[in-house]
Amino acid sequence: MLSFFSYWNRWLGQHMFYVVLSALFFGFITPVETTKFWSLVATLSFTYMTFVSSLETSLKDFFRTLSSPWINIWMLVLIHGIMPLIAFLIGLVFYPGNDFLRLGFLIGASIPIGVTSLIWSSMLGGDVPLSTVAVTLDTLISPILLPAFIAIVAGKSIQIDSVQLLVGLLWMITIPSLLGMVVHDFTKGALDKYAKSLGGFFSKIAIFFVVFINASAIAPEIKWDHEIIKLLMVILIISISGYALGFIGSFILKGHQRDRMVTMIYGVGMRNNSLGLILALAYFPPAVAMPVTLSMLYQQPLAALIARLLTPKQGAEHKTSC
Repeated sequence: MLSFFSYWNRWLGQHMFYVVLSALFFGFITPVETTKFWSLVATLSFTYMTFVSSLETSLKDFFRTLSSPWINIWMLVLIHGIMPLIAFLIGLVFYPGNDFLRLGFLIGASIPIGVTSLIWSSMLGGDVPLSTVAVTLDTLISPILLPAFIAIVAGKSIQIDSVQLLVGLLWMITIPSLLGMVVHDFTKGALDKYAKSLGGFFSKIAIFFVVFINASAIAPEIKWDHEIIKLLMVILIISISGYALGFIGSFILKGHQRDRMVTMIYGVGMRNNSLGLILALAYFPPAVAMPVTLSMLYQQPLAALIARLLTPKQGAEHKTSC
């Protein structure tokens, strides 16, 4: 039975691009109403994916990464320093007279790391402890960093529900990650086969549901007309720039390693767009929220495309690790 799920886990890992695209497609043509039930499904899916991703990681590796924070600091500089500057310059080139859209680009480039970066990093053989620490640190500093950033850029004071952010982080990232690493050490890696077969298979099904639910949420917000084509192209450029910045940034670090490179690509390239959308809609006109909303169309497909590009260049052991 495990061999059956192991085969389909590998197959899905090699075809995640189509899994993500199909989830987006069904989310747009058959959207479900955003309710507490579907929010719970998304949260539980995230929690399960994080747990499975951590089953192959030692708790000792996590604390080793935590005790050497310079790589994480460099990632945060790329995310909250260089990437917003790139987004600002791109917005200035294509929309010099539209302050709202340029602000939307800035907010979209400045929000915390997306939690799914941990999942993609794990599937591609990335540094899971590094990814976990990066997501944790970024979310912890966001209640302080984001209000300060928006106050400087937009001259507008906002308040972020830091308690809600931290609770969401604990349930979706910190607790399942630590639990998975503790189980790994306690069983001495005995559940690696589960993570690469049954557990990995259902984690990829969980990714489908997460993308489907997010697509359903943004579908009513998008009006498909001729004016949106240019905006889509600009957002695509910014989205690609984020992944490219993570790739380039990994070569600046001493002792370049593939697993670190994978983690930086997804850590710098993926954002918590749900948080960005909530902020934009709560404090600014709808035009500011449009870039953040539309960026959801690209984030997961680009992540899957990058996985497709990275996988053939590596050995079979790197095709999937879930």
